[in-house]
Amino acid sequence: MKIAIIGTGHVGSAIAYALVLKGLCAHLVLAGRNLAKAQGDALDLQHTLAFCERSMIIESAALEEVADSDILVVTASMPTSSPMSSRLELGPANVALFRQLIPMLARNNPNAILLVITNPVDIMTYLATQISGFPSARIMGVGTLVDSARFRSLLSLEEQIHPDDLRAYILGEHGPNQFPLFSAASAGSEHIDDNPARRDIFNAVHSAGFDVYKAKGYTNYAIAAAACEVIRAIVYDSRRTIPLSTYLDDWLGIQDNCFSIPVVVGRRGIIRHLHPDLDRSEKKALEKAARLIKDQIDRLLLPEDSLS
Repeated sequence: MKIAIIGTGHVGSAIAYALVLKGLCAHLVLAGRNLAKAQGDALDLQHTLAFCERSMIIESAALEEVADSDILVVTASMPTSSPMSSRLELGPANVALFRQLIPMLARNNPNAILLVITNPVDIMTYLATQISGFPSARIMGVGTLVDSARFRSLLSLEEQIHPDDLRAYILGEHGPNQFPLFSAASAGSEHIDDNPARRDIFNAVHSAGFDVYKAKGYTNYAIAAAACEVIRAIVYDSRRTIPLSTYLDDWLGIQDNCFSIPVVVGRRGIIRHLHPDLDRSEKKALEKAARLIKDQIDRLLLPEDSLS
């Protein structure tokens, strides 16, 4: 299994470190615009192998040299000159970056599965689907996976139940228009009701990413762990149910869009979309999120960025 990480900033480096510790591949490639940084990370991680159970090939490469990967993890993002108030502020520069990057990566790695980390992740996942030439099953954005994990972690404190035993998702946009799927939330088949205390938990999750960003200038550990969970499902073909951002041609009347729903992930990428029954308020929340995502897609993308 050969995995290439595209972008060696805080997030890309954290994902690389987690992959090495977890031994999730035989060959790891680090690539970015700053080749010296990629080389330094590769060398540092090679030294880390002395403390790991599994050895692997670790190397750096220029972006155009990344080839024949099984999984491409795209974290590359243009820098910002001032603190962000919204992930959407990254949109114009990262759309331009992806137009240059994704077609080249797709040509050189024709059989890869593409995991998009770059924000705004729903828009970037949509764009990657349009311009890569890959089937949508082989392109996924990390979406609301971290949000859902945070939600389960905080709910577990209230419920006094391990987070892995809770079935609770946050869906929709990875951003201000996400929503909790309380109608299907459960523990041991017992329904987890929507109430003010649990809404407070959701509100804490809703702002958690920016709380971390404001405190240290970036987020990297939780997203690295989330990316590794997706990668593990691919590597071991474990058919895990994971909330990810994915292209949807048509669902509940929402067409040609990209947002997070539960999907089944295995060696071939997204094997199956799961379509939970939404109550009226959840359906309205999804429609709002999809409408605002689509507005941003239409504003940022050109007509030629369409499916061929």
